[in-house]
Amino acid sequence: MRTLGLIGGISWESTAVYYRRLNQIARERLGGHHSADLVMVSVDFAPIAAMQAAGEWDKAAGVMISAAERLAMAGAEAMLICANTMHRMAEDVQASVAIPVIHIADVSAAAMAAAGVSRPLLLATRYTMEQPFYRDRLRQGGVSATIPPAVARERVHAIIYDELVQGLIEPASRAAVVAIVNAAVVEDGIDGVILGCTELGLLVEPADLPVLTFDTTELHAQAAMDFALGGSAG
Repeated sequence: MRTLGLIGGISWESTAVYYRRLNQIARERLGGHHSADLVMVSVDFAPIAAMQAAGEWDKAAGVMISAAERLAMAGAEAMLICANTMHRMAEDVQASVAIPVIHIADVSAAAMAAAGVSRPLLLATRYTMEQPFYRDRLRQGGVSATIPPAVARERVHAIIYDELVQGLIEPASRAAVVAIVNAAVVEDGIDGVILGCTELGLLVEPADLPVLTFDTTELHAQAAMDFALGGSAG
């Protein structure tokens, strides 16, 4: 089994899901007492959240590059950035290390293309929804994602930062996300939903939503274990 490196802590609530799912998938696929071979650098999220809010993306990239270099030195053979938003600097991270960075948008686009979904709704942090880095990467994979209106974007962003990254799961917020998706089905004709923040899967499940739902955390973990068990990195 190959060793996977995780850049975590962004936030640790979803990093814990990564750790659990990677180990569960290893056991599901190999049986017995198998678990995943992992190394992790878990960063302090508060300074990174402040950098994001201030638009100091170069500083945030420096933190990510440092974490990536530490993982490579620890023996990682491929790397996961355990957050969608921080894939904004995925190319900078990849340029800093010789091991592959398994890109969350690439594996998500592949899953949607395989399911015949081409116009999904992207739910994520405001940065991921509004900046081009993520939707451009999806488009390279044949997926043209749409985003909610501004008021809904602010609501989803607040749910992520004020609740989910702090371990708060609120039924009212679940209902708000479901309402946003239902509106997009009627008004925009979406054919899928991307849970494009690694915490959103803590709040809503596919059964909550009226269209095919793609949990990027789950897709990322599955693709990582594909690599760990002998597959390619993308």
